[in-house]
Amino acid sequence: MGNPLQLKSLNHISLVCKSLEKSVDFYVNVLGFVPIKRPTSLNFNGAWLFNYGIGIHLLQSDDPESMTKNPHINPKDNHISFQCESMGAVEKKLQEMKIEYVKNRVEENGIYVDQLFFHDPDGSMIEICNCDNIPVVPLSENKARSCSRFKCNVPNRQQQQIQQMIPM
Repeated sequence: MGNPLQLKSLNHISLVCKSLEKSVDFYVNVLGFVPIKRPTSLNFNGAWLFNYGIGIHLLQSDDPESMTKNPHINPKDNHISFQCESMGAVEKKLQEMKIEYVKNRVEENGIYVDQLFFHDPDGSMIEICNCDNIPVVPLSENKARSCSRFKCNVPNRQQQQIQQMIPM
């Protein structure tokens, strides 16, 4: 149990794209990622981006015409989630950029998480949320190595609600 592979953190995600240029533009200009140097030994078209402590590796599809894009935004589909400072500011910016999105709200014992879901140019789902409203609460002592969000700066009423979620 514990950490059998001695993992430290998530390093990057890789996404295959129909148009490398459109995807780089999206991840840089919408999500704020910065292009970084890729190893010159990689003999295929791609781009590496970095921000928020995570890398995104974009890979140009060998057959872009065969890539299908799901037009429906489904919060229950695979997605990448980013924590934000202001849901209102994110929603306003998405509206300004004319990016279609779906709103969702999750509630646990009176604590709310707001979510906005939208697609990148290739249909990969992106979520923006204020997910740190709900603390990480391990189901058992052996399930999580660290719960950095466990002790939250929340009012006493919410602290009591959080304590009610913790199994004894």
